[in-house]
Amino acid sequence: MTDWFDVVLFTEVFVTLFVIMDPPGTVPVFLGLTSAMGARQRNRAARQAILVSLGVIVVFALFGQQVLHYMGITLPALQASGGLLLLAVAMELLTGKMEEPKPSGNGSVNVALVPLGTPLLAGPGAIVATMVFVQQRVGSGDARLGHWLAIAAGIVAVHLSTYLAMRFAGVIHKVLRDSGVTLVTRIAGLLLAAIAVQMIATAVTEFVTNPTVALGG
Repeated sequence: MTDWFDVVLFTEVFVTLFVIMDPPGTVPVFLGLTSAMGARQRNRAARQAILVSLGVIVVFALFGQQVLHYMGITLPALQASGGLLLLAVAMELLTGKMEEPKPSGNGSVNVALVPLGTPLLAGPGAIVATMVFVQQRVGSGDARLGHWLAIAAGIVAVHLSTYLAMRFAGVIHKVLRDSGVTLVTRIAGLLLAAIAVQMIATAVTEFVTNPTVALGG
């Protein structure tokens, strides 16, 4: 089983991206941005947002390593910067800023593309986390098909969960109510903050124990 599919890696990818993208937390934002839409338009907006987010993350997963190599960025540096970015996202979840829809200032803008698809779903936190997983497992020199399948399955599973959350946003909001959605979002912020601190600690340890590799020497 582990030869063709890495279950542990799939779990890590799914949990990390689930916490970052926070499907329950997208419900109030999605409802607010699509409040003037009908049911059919809202469902189409959910599909478009998921496709945009999936496309952005896949592009960075496939070509992010080449960009890092070209710019001379090492994995510890990526982990440290990614940890800081995730910590910033966690603070927004904990303080409630992530729940506030950003006005676009242009009524003709498709909210399914911006800000739903990106940067709400495919934001810097999700992009960096995906690149770190690819760099750690696939770019480590001992990559197997199971690594690629696990990462791909984790990304798809999170996007499917997010789509279902937006597709049934009205029902979810009625069940959880405002207080329930807020509670889930705060818990997600705490988990994301812990993940961010762990990433920073791992990067610092690598800088201390193996400075030549960490600094790109």
